Amino acid sequence: MTVWLAVALGGAFGALARFAVARAFLERGLTGFPWATLTVNLLGAAVLGASSILLAHRGASPPLRLGWMAGLLGAFTTYSTFNLELLQLLLDGRRAAAALYGLATLVGALAAGWLGIVAARTLTGTGP
Repeated sequence: MTVWLAVALGGAFGALARFAVARAFLERGLTGFPWATLTVNLLGAAVLGASSILLAHRGASPPLRLGWMAGLLGAFTTYSTFNLELLQLLLDGRRAAAALYGLATLVGALAAGWLGIVAARTLTGTGP
């Protein structure tokens, strides 16, 4: 499989997964705050961090590595949606919610990515 096809297929599945998460929050009536975007960005950061170690440790092929990381996880997480939702909170005068969302995403994504890397290194025995 070519890298291009792997990224395209990964992207299709990532987009469907992201849609499923958004739908789950919507069906539960959780619409006053961008919980779905925050969830996929934090989860994606953790999985991407772990994947960067695990796939390299296992010698994953470029199509597998890029299909998973750039395709699936790239489509699953989304900065552009984060940006739009943050701006909408600000334009609606919801400064506290905007500050909470912005900080939770930025700090949370860094923490989740770091935890993913540490967990993968621990699993593979490649260091702390």
